[in-house]
Order: sequence, then C-alpha cells, then structure tokens
Amino acid sequence: MLLVAGCGNAAVAPSKGELVDPPKAGGAKEGQSANGQTNGQTSSVAAPQATPQAKATVYPLKVKDATGKEFIFDKAPSRIISVSPSETEMLFALELGDRIVGVSDFCDYPAEALKKPKMGSIVKPNEESLLAANADVVVAGISMKTPAVEQLRSLKVNVFKVEPKTIDDVLASLLMFGQIFDKQEQAEKVVAEMKADRQKVADAVKGLLPEQKKRVLLEFSPGWSVGKGEFMDELITSAGGINIYGDSTSYSQLNEEMVIAANPQVIIYPNNLIDDKSKKTIDQIIKERSGWGAIDAVKNNRVVGVNNDWISRPGPRMTKGLVDIAKGIYPELVK
Repeated sequence: MLLVAGCGNAAVAPSKGELVDPPKAGGAKEGQSANGQTNGQTSSVAAPQATPQAKATVYPLKVKDATGKEFIFDKAPSRIISVSPSETEMLFALELGDRIVGVSDFCDYPAEALKKPKMGSIVKPNEESLLAANADVVVAGISMKTPAVEQLRSLKVNVFKVEPKTIDDVLASLLMFGQIFDKQEQAEKVVAEMKADRQKVADAVKGLLPEQKKRVLLEFSPGWSVGKGEFMDELITSAGGINIYGDSTSYSQLNEEMVIAANPQVIIYPNNLIDDKSKKTIDQIIKERSGWGAIDAVKNNRVVGVNNDWISRPGPRMTKGLVDIAKGIYPELVK
C-alpha cells in the first residue's frame, strides 16, 4: 500500500518532493520522405507518418516526498486515496477519478469527489478506513504534519507527503503526479492552462508604475490576513497588488488600527464564507467595523468577493483565483 501526502516535483527542493530518477517518456516517431521515378519524372512522396505515441512513464520510478523518504513505484498505482482537497483536485484534473477509492471529509470538488468513500480529516485521517481501503497510494497535502505521517507509516501505510507553497510548486506537483500515475500528457495540459492564466495576468499588469500599484488587504477568514511566504500573498503580488501585510510572515490576525493606517485601496475577501460567531459574511463584518468607513476600499466600494476555494486551495484552480484577484484590483486592465 502506498499513501501519497502532498506535492512534489523534479524541479523543487527535496523538502517539497522530487523525482529521484526522472523516467524517460515515449515520443512520436517522425515520418520519412521517399523519392520515386515515374515515366522519367521525379516526384517526392511523403511516407505515412507513424501515429504519435502518448508519453509513457518508465517504471520503476524513484520519487522522494516532502519528508525526504524515497519511494519506488514499480507501476502506475491503480487504487488511490487523497486526504487533501487540493491534491484531490489535482488527481481529478489528471483524469484519475476511476482510480480514486477514498477522499477526506472536506474534499468536495469536483462533484464526483462527493461520491467517494470518506477517510476522515485532512490533519489526522481515520486509520481504520485507510487500512480497509487497501490503497496503493494515498495523497495528502500540507495540512498533514510529519508526526501524523510517521504514525501512519508505523502501521505499514506508505505515506507520500507534499507541501505546495507557491504556484510553481503546484505546477511541479501536477507534473510529478503525471509521472507517478502515468498521466504525463494530461498533466502537461493542465499546467499549460495554469501558465496561460498566470501569463494573462502578468501581461495585463506589467505596465504598472510603482506609484500605480494598489494597496490590498486580503481577509481570507474573519479577522485574518496573510503575509509573505504563503501562496495567497503570491496571488496578491502576482496580480500587481501591494499586500499591506507583506512585511509580516505566514498568517496574521488583523490589527484594525494598522489596517486603517495602511488604508488599503482594495479589500479582497472570499465569497459565501460565513463567520461562525456572528453568522455574517465577511464583507458585512468589514463594512460594520468602527472607523473602517474612512478606508479607501470601503469608501469607494472596492470590497471585492472572490471564489473561496480558488484562493484557499493550492491546486489546479488557484490561477483562476489569481485572475479573479487581478480583476478585483484592476478591473480596467484584466478582462
């Protein structure tokens, strides 16, 4: 049984997962032209081209996970469990739905994921359910910490952990999963689509002068924002914004006086997220805060909602979140 937890890629550091011995892939064969003589005339006739072969992973394949453990795949895993919503989205994007035999309680996209057997939480999955599912591979993401991974391994469950922290990490994970599961062409297709989204935004905001860049607050959960070193900060800066929490690291509780002083010109928040205590949406909470009516974003009605999953999950839809954020900051530039 092989459990995969997280993301990895040949181009990233061992802490994030890497291909130890990158496999060779089959390629298309080139057709050859042939010359023939007919009634004294010379004609050039192209020989039929061979049908291009799909890229195929060569096994055995050696891969290291984010914990530094080396795995050897003798063939493409046929029974997969994912206990992380981001990685579940990656696997479905690679058209592996027919091989997935279990997901976490929080895996809700695509709709097909809702029909899969549930394996418990993303932090500490149900051990009995995992063992009973008899999976070749279980994928878990950044939320599963090393002690939980080692506990599962002590039960002879081979957990492969990955930790995507940037867009490039996600692209790398997709390509690595394409190698592991022999879905290289589909992985390259998804990666190309994500790169196109990122390039669309980069092209739209590349002409901004420093003084034209807008100050942005991203309140991803009631009372919480994010600093550098996290992918949500990358979404803001890649969209041409200046994160007012960019001088902090990781996740930060909001300091309301600091936010008022920073005076963000745009506030981004996740749509349809309800505060457990007040039962209000984040935009309602923002507009009702004392003194926040003087903030440019509130005063000028630039409090912008975006899809929560797109900005909170480091998966194949995160570049759609990037486009959404860029539209929210610069609607005149990003169409």
